[in-house]
Amino acid sequence: MVQGKFDVIHGWAAKKPGIKVEPWSYKPRPIGPHDIEIEIMHSGICGSDLHTLKAEWEKTDYPAIVGHEIVGRVVTKGENVTRFSEGDIVGVGAQVYGCLQDKCSECSRGLDPHCSEAVFTYNEKYPDGEQAQGGYATAVRVDANYAFKIPDAIANGYLEYAPPLMCAGVTTFAPMIRKGVKKGDKVGVVGIGGLGHLAIQFAHALGAEVYAFSHSPNKKQQCLDLGATHFINTSDEEDLKSVHRKLDYLFVTSSSQSNEYNKYMSWMDFGAMIILLALPAGKMSFGAGEFTSSEVLITGSLIGGVDVLQKTLDFAAEHNIRPIIERLPMEKVNDALERVNSGKARYRIVLDNPVSSN
Repeated sequence: MVQGKFDVIHGWAAKKPGIKVEPWSYKPRPIGPHDIEIEIMHSGICGSDLHTLKAEWEKTDYPAIVGHEIVGRVVTKGENVTRFSEGDIVGVGAQVYGCLQDKCSECSRGLDPHCSEAVFTYNEKYPDGEQAQGGYATAVRVDANYAFKIPDAIANGYLEYAPPLMCAGVTTFAPMIRKGVKKGDKVGVVGIGGLGHLAIQFAHALGAEVYAFSHSPNKKQQCLDLGATHFINTSDEEDLKSVHRKLDYLFVTSSSQSNEYNKYMSWMDFGAMIILLALPAGKMSFGAGEFTSSEVLITGSLIGGVDVLQKTLDFAAEHNIRPIIERLPMEKVNDALERVNSGKARYRIVLDNPVSSN
């Protein structure tokens, strides 16, 4: 068995519901033949981290180290790992294991996030009962299939922009390529925040005519700078009238109220598609006639699997797509979590470990 560099991993863990984390260390799982050990250089903060810390979605097993936007250096690899060498700069997203077997109905269709054996990056248990711990830490050990090479165009000088691409980036890009967004399509983005500002960039790079929807008119210039063709002030009735039956796709990246979807449907061309990337509070309610009269489809997207994550990184590198970030040292993680929780972060926060200091 290969001996890792980190016999003990030091991190910042929640011990109870809330957004406060504190120093905590754990002994990692042994490095298997298909695993790699990564010394973490940067770790992004995702809204999912806060939901997990606060146990808002499901039961959280404490102590819990969250963080699934991980970038670092391979320091150890299992004996069967051939894709990576020690020293490679890689990223890890929201999933660290799936069976990836041809006989698996989900994995064989590129839907490994839905695999019955899937293990997400934190607050999940491996088949051996060990709990997966995330990226607010010095290191992490994962199946090498769920680590992805950071392109040189990002790794050389822009590495701190990579973490948000591992979750926010793939969350927005994966449904665009799976649903067939192409040049000339009219694509709307609702919610110009951590997901939305990346969705604008990806849709623009795919050649779409991008409509950015926000109730904050002060975001107009930034949206246009990011690649939006049009800015729609959702508080302006004239703006909203201009998009009636206009869109081919609408990506909803904010936790909109469930009753807003009726309004969204009026923006859609016949047969168009609304894709949920965020979870609205409460249940959604529609009359059957709203679907038959508009022929609008409503669907959702979880995260990207192994088939699309590397594509996301390579596409972002090729088209110079970068998140807007704030950086804080890892020891300031509680300050960072408070900024995200209060809605003050613009738009993603990246935590730096000492190994990555410039």
